[in-house]
Amino acid sequence: MESLSHLKRLWVRVALCYTLLTLLSWPCAVTGKKKLYIGALFPMSGGWPGGQACLPAAQMALDLVNNRSDILPDYELELIYYDSMCDPGEATKLLYDLLYTEPIKIVLMPGCSSVSTLVAEAARMWNLIVFSYGSSSPALSNRQRFPTFFRTHPSATLHNPTRVRLFQKWKWTKIATIQQTTEVFTSTLDDLEQRVKEAGIEISVRQSFLTDPAVAVKNLKRQDARIIVGLFYETEARKVFCEVYKEKLFGKKYVWFLIGWYADNWFKIKDPAINCTVEQMTEAVEGHVTTEIVMLNPETVRGASNLTSQEFLAQLMSRLGGKNPEETGGFQEAPLAYDAVWALALALNKTVAPLRGKGRRLEDFNYNNKDITSEIYRALNTSSFEGVSGHVVFDAQGSRMAWTLIEQLQGGSYKKIGYYDSTKGNLSWYGNDKWIGEYIQNSQPYLNNITAVGCVLALAAVFPLGIDGHHVHRSQFPVVCQFRLWLLGLGFSLAYGSMFTKIWWVHTVYTKKDEKKEKRKHLEPWKLYATVGVLLAIDVLSLMIWQIVDPLHITVEKFTKEAPKADLDVLIQPLLEHCSSEKMNTWLGVVYGYKGLLLLLGIFLAYETKSISTEKINDHRAVGMAIYNVAVLCMITAPVTMILSSQQDASFAFASLAIVFSVYITLVVLFVPKMRRLITRGEWQSEQQDTLKTGSSTNNNDEEKSRQLERENRELQKIIQEKEERVTELRNQLAERQALRSRRHTAPPPPSSQAEPPGYSPEGKLSRNHCHNSRLPLLYK
Repeated sequence: MESLSHLKRLWVRVALCYTLLTLLSWPCAVTGKKKLYIGALFPMSGGWPGGQACLPAAQMALDLVNNRSDILPDYELELIYYDSMCDPGEATKLLYDLLYTEPIKIVLMPGCSSVSTLVAEAARMWNLIVFSYGSSSPALSNRQRFPTFFRTHPSATLHNPTRVRLFQKWKWTKIATIQQTTEVFTSTLDDLEQRVKEAGIEISVRQSFLTDPAVAVKNLKRQDARIIVGLFYETEARKVFCEVYKEKLFGKKYVWFLIGWYADNWFKIKDPAINCTVEQMTEAVEGHVTTEIVMLNPETVRGASNLTSQEFLAQLMSRLGGKNPEETGGFQEAPLAYDAVWALALALNKTVAPLRGKGRRLEDFNYNNKDITSEIYRALNTSSFEGVSGHVVFDAQGSRMAWTLIEQLQGGSYKKIGYYDSTKGNLSWYGNDKWIGEYIQNSQPYLNNITAVGCVLALAAVFPLGIDGHHVHRSQFPVVCQFRLWLLGLGFSLAYGSMFTKIWWVHTVYTKKDEKKEKRKHLEPWKLYATVGVLLAIDVLSLMIWQIVDPLHITVEKFTKEAPKADLDVLIQPLLEHCSSEKMNTWLGVVYGYKGLLLLLGIFLAYETKSISTEKINDHRAVGMAIYNVAVLCMITAPVTMILSSQQDASFAFASLAIVFSVYITLVVLFVPKMRRLITRGEWQSEQQDTLKTGSSTNNNDEEKSRQLERENRELQKIIQEKEERVTELRNQLAERQALRSRRHTAPPPPSSQAEPPGYSPEGKLSRNHCHNSRLPLLYK
């Protein structure tokens, strides 16, 4: 009985376990989803531990894909992954495990270039598609060697179309290159050479180095290279620019193009391999341009995954558990891994219908089935969707076509200056709104506002000029006179004074010698406003003194009596009312003299500063044009109106037209360029880019020229001084030898019947201690 009872209990337990297992497996049975397996290699360690962030990103994408009812509704994607350590040897063993261990993988996903090269070359034997998320080697674009390879990480050669486009935009016809002798840079440079040749651009200098770039940099200097493309790793970049500093191969005359994936502070990292200070390195690298593949969509758009790039980053950070992105390998490439999974899912989904038409299914795939591989290849080759890394599309070699970010090092930090879309060939400058704001800010907007207020006051003065006793009562006419005086005086002080202030400070700061200019290089805005305030205070004070001491009043000028046309026994007495004072000519002489000097000085300063380039007041050339206009019109109008004072219509017309023209020309010259940038959001180049545009020609900045000439002059003076000291030394030696020679001539001959001539040696050569006249010039060579 006990044994029977024991058997019953055992049977009940088995039945319960069976029921439980059935219940646990019921959802899978209900959904009926078939699994498709992806074999992946994520380097969690090694030279590039990109799997640390790329694996979580890929898993995020898999979760979203498997939960979508419109993408592979009958299938579930599963990731089988290993750590390749970015080592081809380790990857060989892992590839064997993936291929010869169940289940069958429909796609392989390697990471780094060295591992992808191994996997992609072997995968053709198993009819497998290889899809990489982190490989940039240009060698992988070889379709004969890697016929089934695709990647969401663009090839390193994608930088080259951007560089060529910039060369064409800035009309450069000759460039130079310097590269580290490694496969990736050699193949990139070969591609660049072909592209620039097609664009009609010549590579005039091509230098390379293995470990020490000193000779290569000297050759660039010797051959007068100006536009230089540098291809090397970050450690070698520090070596290169240390030599660049020593050879003075930097500044506004040179433009360097570098790779954009260095650390932002790469030139500040202390490196025992170089003997340059951080300050020297910072000076040498200033202004260089970098190109970098855009790996995160800069636009706020929802793509295939229904996530924006910022939402993706937030979810990725949550999955990483708050790890520091800078310490997480592959964080920058994580969007590429995420989009790689989505590209695979969308491509597999696209193959379902064509395969069904052929009587095949995705789950029928095996390593001998070429038809399914061909359908997947065709679907990937025509992929096009918006991802978190941007628009995903592949070229004929299976490489990702992506945007390129253009940056420039300005003031020790990288500033985004533009994007290049290689799929459409569009070059667009970054943040037009931001750049236009910077442009307007650098034109000293408060001074521009003061100019505009002054112009309004000057225009308002036209109305009092046209008012006479017919329009106002005689007792109120002195008020009209005061309005004329104050509106014109204050309008001139504000409008012209603000323009004069800009040109004055540009001349003061940027035309001094180096040692004086460096002390005053930082132009503080309060100094500008203080200058305008001083000019305005002088006008206000002089006008107040005039009004108090000798106020304006009505004076009536009488003309010859005229008889009317009608035959009436009357005569008409023409009268003309003037605004005048007791010593009107004296006051006008003081005002005209003071303002005339300001006008002449403004013309002189505008001429002196016409070739200066500065971002502190970037519209000073337009200000100079406005000053020319105001000065010419004022110097003509003042004497003419005094001559025509008795002809009220002509005087008013001349004065009012001069005011209107000078005001509107000033407003057009100063404000229309700014309005055009605000309205059209057109392409605009900063002062640095204007410098780049003329980088291959001699810089038009006199300040830079003078500094260079002074340095060369000092070096030449040192050389001349050394040569003069050497000449003096040689002359002393010559004088001593001549004295010795003369003493020997006067000495008695030796006791010999055949005395040799002085300086004679048995070998028939000149003695070392004696000089012949024919050899004297050699001492000076």
